[in-house]
Amino acid sequence: MHLFDSAKKIKREFIPLVEGKASLYVCGPTVYDDAHLGHAKSSLVFDLLVRVLKANGYEVIYARNITDIDDKIIQKAITQNKDIKEITEFYTDSFHTEMSALGVQKPNLEPKATESLEAMFELIQKLIDSNHAYPTAEGDVYFDTSSDSEYLSLSNRVQDEGDKQNRVESSGLKKNSADFALWKSVKEEYNDLPVSSDKDGFKPSSVTFDSPFGKGRPGWHLECSAMIEKHLAIPNAEAAVDIHGGGADLLFPHHENEAAQTRCATNHKIANYWVHNGFVNIDGEKMSKSLGNSFFLKDALKEYDGEVLRFYLLSTHYRSNFNFNTQDLELAKKRLDKIYRLKKRLFGLAENRDKTAFEEKLLKALSDDLNISTSLALIDEMISNANETLDTAGKHKLLKRETISNLAYIEEVLGFGVKNPFEYFQAGVEEETKTKIVKLIASRDEAKKAKDFESSDKLRDEILAFGVSIMDTPQGTFWEKI
Repeated sequence: MHLFDSAKKIKREFIPLVEGKASLYVCGPTVYDDAHLGHAKSSLVFDLLVRVLKANGYEVIYARNITDIDDKIIQKAITQNKDIKEITEFYTDSFHTEMSALGVQKPNLEPKATESLEAMFELIQKLIDSNHAYPTAEGDVYFDTSSDSEYLSLSNRVQDEGDKQNRVESSGLKKNSADFALWKSVKEEYNDLPVSSDKDGFKPSSVTFDSPFGKGRPGWHLECSAMIEKHLAIPNAEAAVDIHGGGADLLFPHHENEAAQTRCATNHKIANYWVHNGFVNIDGEKMSKSLGNSFFLKDALKEYDGEVLRFYLLSTHYRSNFNFNTQDLELAKKRLDKIYRLKKRLFGLAENRDKTAFEEKLLKALSDDLNISTSLALIDEMISNANETLDTAGKHKLLKRETISNLAYIEEVLGFGVKNPFEYFQAGVEEETKTKIVKLIASRDEAKKAKDFESSDKLRDEILAFGVSIMDTPQGTFWEKI
């Protein structure tokens, strides 16, 4: 298996730290607002990577964090007069629901910043003790970028004086303009915030945390380094994890600073491979809330089935910038429809998982840095050949067995074709109408059992009047939207 390493800018063979195992850490959402298409794209890319790693026989441990300490969260709590924990739990639950609709499998671990404070304190202290960080008179703690000879080696950039290095305003006491906050003293009080507490003594509605360095909040970059060390790092290994991933916008400063913190505190790399997915554009314009075009995922899911969005968002190579537009989305749906029409054609036949030549070709393509264009071309070819043969006379038992296996493999590795094919083609029918159709089908089944064919025919006509077609199979009667 080969992956493009964003740090080395080359495609590299994947060689794990521990034979037969693969560890992956991905930067997750900051839970202060609804998930947008950028979140969806990133989550889908790493869901695909995990599936491909597993298909190659690796035992995968996958962690995706939740950032639930952030100024934006605090601001939303103030604006809505809600408890911070209420805000973070609401948007965390929404994120999970929407990712599930896309077929994104849950990670093995999902650490939260609020649950990782002790690990952050430990990392900060190591950096202070090794002279890679310094406290200021105001109670802040900064990472000293001049102490790290490898700083900027990940992003390969020249430091810009205007680069923003932290999410809390600088105190002006930094040694170097590039230094970034590990711990930021926060002295203001938000007395108008609702007050509550949890079992660990942390007040979710407060904006500061007690620490060995005084009251304050952790730096954004610190969180991921601490979580990786706490949950994934292998003792005495050359790197904490095999793969670190996230959106391309995180390469600098976030991932650059993570890498610096970890190597200076632990004497090992944070990751052996860096994988970054491209940006999402909407109708050719980079997605940005400041531009007013941050297309929320919940809005897309109101209009399109989650699996259609999955197929569409994965249809472009993960490193390429993705241009979201409804015309291409409709074309992607038609392409996914072909998988379901073939699946419907073989509906009811016994499942089969014999390994086929197609499966080997598909895995080979996906193992080449998740080559989705070649993978989809292979799927199109398989579908076309299967339909062409099934259209000819004969039982085609071997072909049917192989095709059923191929479809099951596509479902497993790519997450396409996971639904009952008839239910898939019911998309767009209102729930009230679906309920009426189901009741009519049940009544028709009863009429057929009673050999009341006149009533059965009338009920069939009532069903067809909804603009659907029906199919009687040994497994029951199914319907779909025409």
